[in-house]
Amino acid sequence: MQRSAFELLSEPVRKWIWQQKWPSLRDVQEKGIPAILSGGDVVISAKTAAGKTEAALLPLLTRIAAREQDEDGFAVLYVSPLKALINDQYRRLQGLCENAGVLLHKWHGDVSADAKARARRRPSGIVLITPESLEALLVRRGSEAKFLFSALDAVVIDELHAFIGSERGVQLASILNRIEIAAGRDRIDRIGLSATLGDMALAADALRPGEGAGVKQVHGLDEGNGVKLQIRGYLSKGKEAAAAALAGDVDRNDALAEPSGDGTAAEGLHEDFGVPEALASDLFRFLRGDRNLLFAGSRRNVEIYADKLRRMCEDSSLPNEFFPHHGSLSKSEREDVEIRLRDDPRPTTAVATTTLELGIDIGDVASVGQIGAGYSVASIRQRLGRSGRRAGKPAVLRIFVIEPAPDRGGHPLNRLNLDLIQSIAMVECLREGWCEPPAEWGLHLSTLLHQVLALIVQTGGLQPSAAWTLLCRRGPFRTVDRQMFADLLRCMASKENRLIEQSPEGLLMIGETGERITESHEFYPVFATEREYRVLHETKVLGTYPLSSPVAPGETIIYAGRRWKIREIDDVTRTITVKPTRGGKPPYFAGDGGQVHDRVVSTMREVLRSRVSYPYLDGVAARLLAEAREAYADLRLEAGSVISYGNGSLVFPWAGTKRLQTLTLAFLAGNFEAAKFGHSVEIQNVAPSGVEAFLRQLAAGETPEGEAVAARVAKPSIAKFDHHLSRELMTKVTLAERLDVGCLPEVARALIGAMYSDRSASR
Repeated sequence: MQRSAFELLSEPVRKWIWQQKWPSLRDVQEKGIPAILSGGDVVISAKTAAGKTEAALLPLLTRIAAREQDEDGFAVLYVSPLKALINDQYRRLQGLCENAGVLLHKWHGDVSADAKARARRRPSGIVLITPESLEALLVRRGSEAKFLFSALDAVVIDELHAFIGSERGVQLASILNRIEIAAGRDRIDRIGLSATLGDMALAADALRPGEGAGVKQVHGLDEGNGVKLQIRGYLSKGKEAAAAALAGDVDRNDALAEPSGDGTAAEGLHEDFGVPEALASDLFRFLRGDRNLLFAGSRRNVEIYADKLRRMCEDSSLPNEFFPHHGSLSKSEREDVEIRLRDDPRPTTAVATTTLELGIDIGDVASVGQIGAGYSVASIRQRLGRSGRRAGKPAVLRIFVIEPAPDRGGHPLNRLNLDLIQSIAMVECLREGWCEPPAEWGLHLSTLLHQVLALIVQTGGLQPSAAWTLLCRRGPFRTVDRQMFADLLRCMASKENRLIEQSPEGLLMIGETGERITESHEFYPVFATEREYRVLHETKVLGTYPLSSPVAPGETIIYAGRRWKIREIDDVTRTITVKPTRGGKPPYFAGDGGQVHDRVVSTMREVLRSRVSYPYLDGVAARLLAEAREAYADLRLEAGSVISYGNGSLVFPWAGTKRLQTLTLAFLAGNFEAAKFGHSVEIQNVAPSGVEAFLRQLAAGETPEGEAVAARVAKPSIAKFDHHLSRELMTKVTLAERLDVGCLPEVARALIGAMYSDRSASR
């Protein structure tokens, strides 16, 4: 008779489960325990709070119990994307590990050097660590790698989806490969945990690059307590004022508003008009008196909404319940909010960016709110899973959509209410069980450059062929052949860079500039960070303020959900000293928007062209949908996707961000005056017939050279070390990762098939 998953576990682990009074194991644990106990790589996907961490650690602790007692070395590396997640997991897992007689270590930048030194001297048990700390450990203590990791039983990667397709994820894959080699091991089991994986096969390949077919896949089927979801629509203050002007209540010249520019709930909308009163009233009504999360999008919007809701509490003579949470706030400010949500009985709503999207334990929240459509279905799924953890209580998600006011002529994009349409499309994809698949593997030359430097410091120097074999042939950079790797090394050694040099014996060594880079504590992360000033009130650090948001002494700002007057700016120490005040403007934080998938945009078109009603829309959202469908018909977009507008044309390819960007650059390479505008391409001084002629060339395969398209990218350098790449290498990165030139004939054929004549939208 086959033993149950529970029976397969060691006695101390079973005893701990009894002490927790679990009625049974969760579905993901029933499936994950035997998969992990049998060895090999495993990727585990299940909804948030389904018990994935225990599904990995219960069998791993059982495996540790079978180890030789005198075996030196860490048993398990548990890699997490956030220090806050590590602190949270450490608190949660201490009792389990103590019960199993296994040491538990946390290891990140805030952990003392003494604690790390003790763990290094007698390595054993489980280490909770960030990729950056793991990189620093390898680089600084390369000679100790075999001692520390030779007995490693497994590596667990928490929140796997947060790494896939990113520079940081590639760095982690390279680090794990370097650990296997340094430890003298062919392979060490890898276990990936995630709540949102749109394509398990691609996720498996990200876990073990080039060998995803051999990774076992575990799907948890915990259905939870059901879902309540609503999309609510609002008019921007500009539209409210315009409506009042038509009724004769205000001056018409003050009633009109500028469009947001991209058809979404853009940051500029809130910057110009603030929060619509109807939305503020609803947020206060829905969120006050309970524990909630409100995802406001940008850090700027977080400050705006937290400030607005705090002032509403003050106006109602109530204690404040609304607190901001974003990456620029200090650790203590963020932890105060997390602890209050988790342990404090007082009602609390965290107004956040994506910082609370991952699995930090904040206890049970009654509901989740989101301003605007967001960029991915995976993100909505992740956020939805943050509520509905109370027994018998469904997950609750409200999406609040603000539509910008059109200008006097009614720009076609604003008439289509595309932020609402995108929100509906994402919910429909979610209902169908779809979310974005992981990004396909790129070249990631910025990260490869970083890994070359890290490997040289770790080893003290090595031959170029050995570096290519370790990093590319065996490591994650398998799309980089010997020739491209040689080009990269020459680029790194050039007199412009001086990152590396070669010894007389041919060993790669760190160069003059490379020494400055690798000796800095900022070397270990592969993601770029903005230069910032610390914001100080008396002796307390509130957080950091970006240099891209210039301020001067005497100005007032909104920060950490409160209003401050700037007393002093010290450029030497990079500090801004503030004191409380009543005025204030929100800071501007730089940042790129997210990528919208092709399927989401194609679903948007289906929403516009159909007559289906959606029961989760409130009355205003339903009316905005009807207006958008009416505009879609008026603009004859069902008949064709290129319309006349002003002195030029608007092209609607109904494609995702990457394809839309590529098409825009192709027009520019064809000497058109073109600009991406929301979900369209706006072309100046060319009628639809001229656009059609160019599209026919593209459809026939007469596309611009990839280099010509890539040359039109305004800011090609995105990753941290891109600025060290030659123009030729940067072009290859751009074409491989950021554009899709191969899609142009297909996109053009779809547009030609929908072309029409003598139909236009008047301005």
